[in-house]
Amino acid sequence: PYVNVQITRGVTREQKSAIVKDITESLVNHLGKKPEHIHIVIQEIADENWGFSGMLTDDWKREQS
Repeated sequence: PYVNVQITRGVTREQKSAIVKDITESLVNHLGKKPEHIHIVIQEIADENWGFSGMLTDDWKREQS
């Protein structure tokens, strides 16, 4: 399996490691996949390149503070 995780920038290496571990364990436990066959790519997207709810994420974050 190939899993592509897209997130906004700002997570730590430890958080990324935990995500990779959790996704791998889930695919092993629920689908019976072998860990060595699982590929996970984490793509970090700049806030100004991510939009939701009609706004760019950096604008939304500014409004929340």
